[in-house]
Amino acid sequence: MTDDEILSHFRETDALLEGHFLLSSGLHSDRYLQCAKVLMHPDRAAILCGELARKVIATFGVNSVDMVVSPAMGGVIVGYEMARQLGVPGIFTERENSLFTLRRGFEIPKGARIIMSEDIVTTGKSSLECIDAIKVAGGHVIGATCLIDRSNGTADVGVPLISLMKMDVKTYDLNNLPPELAATPAVKPGSRSIV
Repeated sequence: MTDDEILSHFRETDALLEGHFLLSSGLHSDRYLQCAKVLMHPDRAAILCGELARKVIATFGVNSVDMVVSPAMGGVIVGYEMARQLGVPGIFTERENSLFTLRRGFEIPKGARIIMSEDIVTTGKSSLECIDAIKVAGGHVIGATCLIDRSNGTADVGVPLISLMKMDVKTYDLNNLPPELAATPAVKPGSRSIV
């Protein structure tokens, strides 16, 4: 699947936004991918996550993953679909007292080979927090996945990161906004509070 084919799913579902956006990291950007808009279509989620699952199998091998764990909220649908595509259980972490943890009776068997899966990686902070929670629960994280790597390969999540697509989306500190962004009010489109 080419980058243009991947982006066509985002464009056709109005999930690729342009404007002035305030990211969870506190940085600003002129483009935002609202994965929830593309993932609300199960057929598109199956296509995109199916391609990502093939990359996981090509990297780690068949039957190399015991479970998929994702961070709530953004990673839940991707994690579920990745687990379905890989034929393994899928669970998610949730924030409790500002830290990701397992709830709802979810457990990770000690030493289970885990793929941490989420929708978008920008700085890698949520991924790292989710990976820490997996390790605390006894899992062995062999790799991480995301549909879109907004860091264009620069985010370090401590394990191999497999993305469906890498993008170079510029981000700006509040004090270094380009004039066109500074002249426009910022919108906070994500589900996570600003750091």
